Amino acid sequence: MMFAISLAIIGVYLTPYDPTKSYVVIDGKRFDIQPLLPPGSKMIVETSSGNITLIFYLGTDQLGRDVLSRVVAGARFVLLVAFIATALSSLIGIILGLISGYAGGLTDRIISLVMDAMYAFPGLILAIAVAALIGVGIINMALAIAVVYIPSYFRMMRGVVLSIKSLSYIDAVRLMGAGSFRILFRHLLPNALYSVIAVLPINFADAIITEAGLSFLGLGIPPPTPDWGFDLNRGQKFFVSGYWWIGAFPGLMIIITVLGFLLLGEGLNDILNPRRSVR
Repeated sequence: MMFAISLAIIGVYLTPYDPTKSYVVIDGKRFDIQPLLPPGSKMIVETSSGNITLIFYLGTDQLGRDVLSRVVAGARFVLLVAFIATALSSLIGIILGLISGYAGGLTDRIISLVMDAMYAFPGLILAIAVAALIGVGIINMALAIAVVYIPSYFRMMRGVVLSIKSLSYIDAVRLMGAGSFRILFRHLLPNALYSVIAVLPINFADAIITEAGLSFLGLGIPPPTPDWGFDLNRGQKFFVSGYWWIGAFPGLMIIITVLGFLLLGEGLNDILNPRRSVR
């Protein structure tokens, strides 16, 4: 997980080649990179200052772009989309769950009905529908993914608020003259957040998978911007021909990153919910 985050922050400065270009420029002269080079391939170019050896540690894709550079640069865009989606969905879901659980009555029924209707749709199908409606791009894809997870945070926050608001200390605070706003954000929210925090990394991992799915279907970040899901889609067409590295390394990065955030979520669950780990 830390490896993927590090790549997202500083990876763009470590890429050996431009991830969107199929050529390199040395001493003002352009050299086209041979496509479909296997991992570890070397290419010698003649320059005015002598021969220079270019090494492609993970090979090149069908257009001659360096796979390593695309994998490293792609981490920034994938994690950025997942971060925006997780932040938006958690913020909206928490606020709606807080209001719905505390207000009750007609307000609770209306919000719950809308959230249940959204929750009934399969996540990827809902994301595809929203992405197809609002178009491609980093922000649009993050919005499409955020819509999927709002009901999850809503249901979780609403359930916790319903259990907390019936406790005696909430009644005592209300009798002391505290208004609804103070009760919501001073007493209910801090005590309900712990359950949401433990789920954030797990939903973040799920958002990465959804982002990869949208990009795989062509509804993600438009090319030539490096993206793991898009490169996996392009690479799978070359698996049968023996050019496995084009899609294998982006797919491997998705697996490693998702696994890292899932393990983080499990660790937070054990810390914040010790009774669960004892069971």
